[in-house]
Amino acid sequence: VIIDTAGRLHIDETMMGELRKIKQFVKPDEILLTVDAMTGQDILNVARAFHEQLDITGLVVTKFDGDARGGAVLSVRSIADVPVKFVGTGEKIDDCDVFYPERMADRLLGMGDLVTLAERAEEKMDLDASVKTAERMMSGQFTFDDMLEQFNQLSKMGSLKNLLKMIPGASQMAGQINDEETDASMKRSKAMIYSMTREERENPSILRASRKARIAKGSGMTVTDVNRLVSQFEKTKEQMRLFSRMANKAGMNFKK
Repeated sequence: VIIDTAGRLHIDETMMGELRKIKQFVKPDEILLTVDAMTGQDILNVARAFHEQLDITGLVVTKFDGDARGGAVLSVRSIADVPVKFVGTGEKIDDCDVFYPERMADRLLGMGDLVTLAERAEEKMDLDASVKTAERMMSGQFTFDDMLEQFNQLSKMGSLKNLLKMIPGASQMAGQINDEETDASMKRSKAMIYSMTREERENPSILRASRKARIAKGSGMTVTDVNRLVSQFEKTKEQMRLFSRMANKAGMNFKK
């Protein structure tokens, strides 16, 4: 059972008195204080004040995906004697992560967090389907169905911006990502692929003007949008061909 109380300032004695009464009546196993990462160093003062009055057992830090670096969070345990247990990195239910100080320190230093990335991939993605798609791509059999599968798998992983922050050296690139625009673009692309026939997905070379017009109408897009998607598809396919040739020269065979 979770009891969610209204937000309040630690200097409001009346409101703090209400919390003390709730604690005395309910006798909770855990008392978690939710704080905003954008608060910065003031997190330490807030955590210390609430801990002195309520003996809180941990913090939940929200907006950890914002522009604030969040370095103060790492020092909460030693200064305020309160551990950070969870961090919020987005607006979705899945965007609440267990807090690991070492991993978060690596992220703040731009060193990424491959352990969390691997755990999330194992938890969210269909690894068998991903392997099959990768094998098809590397063998030159890439289709719009494969592109659709890529979009679906990426959507399961959550915020692209947060994913890039977990990759060493990609933190600057993450700062250029707008998740809302990325999600909207992906939804538009998926709508156009869903408007294609099975034959068109498997053999994009048959996409002539009349077919593109039908796809645009069926997905609520324009023919220009369809042409852009086809161009993106062809570029991805060509990159996979190039990588496959390089891999084959290196003695790596992806064909079954």
